Amino acid sequence: MGTSHDDRVGLSRPQPYLLGMSEETKVLYNAQCPICRFEIDHYRSYAQKSDLAIRFDDLNSDALSAWDISSDQAARRLYVEHKGQLYSGIPAFIMLWREMPRYRILGRIVDLPAIHWIACKVYDLALAPAIYRWHLYRQRRT
Repeated sequence: MGTSHDDRVGLSRPQPYLLGMSEETKVLYNAQCPICRFEIDHYRSYAQKSDLAIRFDDLNSDALSAWDISSDQAARRLYVEHKGQLYSGIPAFIMLWREMPRYRILGRIVDLPAIHWIACKVYDLALAPAIYRWHLYRQRRT
C-alpha cells in the first residue's frame, strides 16, 4: 500500500523549539483567500521588520512547484516547512509562531495538550473546511 501525502505531513505536534537553531522556514498559503492573505500579510510584515528567515510562498505562483503539493491540497490548509519537516494545520501555525519572537508564547500556549487538541479539532473540522469551501465558491465565480 502506497503512502499518501497526508501520511508524510507532520500532523503531530512540533518538537520543542530550540533557540538559535533556526534555518529558513517556508510558509505556503493561498493569497487569493482574503482571510489567509490578511493573516499572512501581517506575519510577513512582522518577519521582514524583524529580519526573520521566513519565506512566504503563494500557492497561486510558481513557488508551488517546490512544495510537492497540489494546488487543491495546498488550498485546504496552511503548510509550513521547517528544517526539512512539513507541518500542516495547527502544527504548521505553531511552528510558524515559534519562529517569530512576538508569537512564541502563543505557540507554546496552543501547544498545551488540551488547547492543542481543541485547536486542531476546530481548525480541521470547521475553519479549514469553511475557508476551503469559500475558496471553491470564489473560483467558480471567476
